[in-house]
Parts: sequence; structure tokens; C-alpha cells
Amino acid sequence: MAHEPASAEWQRVEEWIADHGDYLYRFACSRLNGDRETALDLVQETLLAAWKAHHQYQGSSSLRTWLTGILKHKIIDHMRARSRMEKLADDVSNDPASDWFGTDGHWHESPKTWSASPEALSENRDFDNILNACMDKLPPLQAQVFFFREMDGDSSENICKNLSISPSNFHVLMHRARLSLRHCLELHWFGQQRKNS
Repeated sequence: MAHEPASAEWQRVEEWIADHGDYLYRFACSRLNGDRETALDLVQETLLAAWKAHHQYQGSSSLRTWLTGILKHKIIDHMRARSRMEKLADDVSNDPASDWFGTDGHWHESPKTWSASPEALSENRDFDNILNACMDKLPPLQAQVFFFREMDGDSSENICKNLSISPSNFHVLMHRARLSLRHCLELHWFGQQRKNS
């Protein structure tokens, strides 16, 4: 089977960048806690890997889906390598939730009950912006675990395998991420809503 000339292959990559580059970049940023430099690197690695393997693309899924699948693997590989270098203790020492509990493990102040509907909040762009800002404040490993579980709906088993963490570490990270996000949302969203009402 004859291969395309190199100029035609590079033109294909330029079309991929024009058609899918922004989407892939936003996808990577959302999963890398806003780390734009790493997101850009991984998108470039994705496009290079896709270019090298473009003869294997069968067209059974859309091109964007195929490119996103490659990018997901690149993100997982990156996070797996980084999580091996990070210690859970480092994550906990930088954890804003650790200030909310006494040495006995009880709340300094119990969280308030929210009356807002999750469905209504999910459609509110202002709330979405506040939620993203709160997620940006999480330690990186917490943010990644939370995003994969709650936003992507990935299984805890998959997340543990992909990030090389134990199930108990997964549960600690999820618990602390939820506490941190709840506290941040109470300060920056629900508190502001009460003031404005």
C-alpha cells in the first residue's frame, strides 16, 4: 500500500490542529488542574503519536474521539509517573482541609446544609466558574482523583490502577477533596448567595 507524500501527511496534522487542537487543549487542562504547560506538551505528544499511527486509524469512531482517546492515555501516563513521585504525606501537608479538624478528628465547626438543587447548580455558569476556581486550589493529586471519579465517572479501581495509588489512599484523597470543595463553595458561592438574598 502506497503511503501519502510527507507534505500531505503534514497537511493532515495541520488540519487536526485547526479542527481539534483547542478542544484537546481544553480537555487536557481540565484534567490537569489547569496546568497549561503540561496540557500543551501532552496535546503535542498526542498529535505526534496520532501522526505516527494515522495509518492504523480505521474510522470506526470520529477523529476527535480517536485523538481524545490517545490524549487520555497520555494524561494517565503523565499522572501515573507524577503520582509515583508524590507522597501522600506531601498531599496531606498541603491540604487546606487539615485546618478544619481538631486533633481528636472532629470538626472545629460543622458544615452547613445546602438547600440548592444540584440540577439547578449544574446549569449555572457562575457556579461552574466558582467550582473550577475551587478545584484549582486542591492539591494536584486530590484534584485528579476527584475529577476522574466525579467528572469522568471512572471507577475507583481504574483510578487506583492508573495513578498507582492504593484503595485506602483513593478514599482519603476523595474525602479530603470533597471537604475542601465544600468549604470553598460555602465561602465563595453559598455565603455570597446568602449575603445577596
